[in-house]
Amino acid sequence: MSADLIAKLLSPHLKSLQPYESARRLFKGGKASEQAWMNANESPFTNDYSLDCDTLNRYPDCQPPAVISAYAAYSGVTPEQTLVSRGADEGIELLIRAFCEAGQDSVLICPPTYGMYAISAKTFNVGVEQAPLKADFSLDIDAISQYVGKVNVVFICSPNNPTGTDVGKAQLQQVLELFADSALVVVDEAYIEFTQQQSWAAELASYPNLVILRTLSKAFALAGIRCGFTLAAPEIIQELLKVIAPYPLAEPVIQIAVQALSDEGVKRTQSQVTLLNQQKHWLQQQLGEMPAITLVGDTAANFVLMRLDDKQALMDYLVANGILIRDQSKQLNLANCLRISIGSEQQNLRLLNAIQQFYAQKG
Repeated sequence: MSADLIAKLLSPHLKSLQPYESARRLFKGGKASEQAWMNANESPFTNDYSLDCDTLNRYPDCQPPAVISAYAAYSGVTPEQTLVSRGADEGIELLIRAFCEAGQDSVLICPPTYGMYAISAKTFNVGVEQAPLKADFSLDIDAISQYVGKVNVVFICSPNNPTGTDVGKAQLQQVLELFADSALVVVDEAYIEFTQQQSWAAELASYPNLVILRTLSKAFALAGIRCGFTLAAPEIIQELLKVIAPYPLAEPVIQIAVQALSDEGVKRTQSQVTLLNQQKHWLQQQLGEMPAITLVGDTAANFVLMRLDDKQALMDYLVANGILIRDQSKQLNLANCLRISIGSEQQNLRLLNAIQQFYAQKG
């Protein structure tokens, strides 16, 4: 197909759209055994699962009862309040497709935050409004209030990626009340297992406009199977079912998710989260003792954010030594910031040694 024909047929709103720069797009390929992948907030743990191939010749259920009931029980909600999708990213898209009119409606984001809220909205020709976080990365309620009646969906990430900060309960309550009659408030809890803060799942009955996004990618160490959840009032779930794909989860994904959500699987996840949190605080302490590094944000998720003048030089040095972390300096108010996903004890030590060697060579 010629470039002229593509330009002629392509939707106008996509012509200037820049795709999300995922960790795998930035660093394609590479053997996990040779590189320390510490740039995508993945878990360093790998767990074994069994697979029954007898049902692979059949289409799976759109909403597999075993997965729905298991995750509802895990999160303390009802199956009617639960939807499973291809990662939480699909949940973001479903919410925008179901509750925003293309070319007419808008969503609200609070940068610096997860980039897919804006990318997904723009993909569907939905506007994106911004109420940036304050200097301490708390919500700017005054700025947010200016968009009451002007947006259909408000996205709030807590713990927030990439700042690692929790959003305070009082602030979230204010937002939910501000938009009670005009917009859905979507609380992205992808990292909820790593924080001491309580999930908002128990508040679904109190706030009909509350939606929660969850995933098995982080704490459950299952980024590779792409399995996420949307928790909301049954009425919202029913609307999302109108726009979801007929078979969102592959049968192997279903089987693995059920095993991960078993009592044994949840116990294993909790143990691995404890180990990751211990490693996170150790790495934070070690980095905090380096004069050239300033820690930024908080550590409520599974990563550490730092600011340094030699950002690009250190990044290049680490990549050259097979250690991949994430450059966040394009994000609002995060100039010269790098984010480190917490790896295994061996990976974290390898990273720390490399950073120390980098500064030793600089003299």
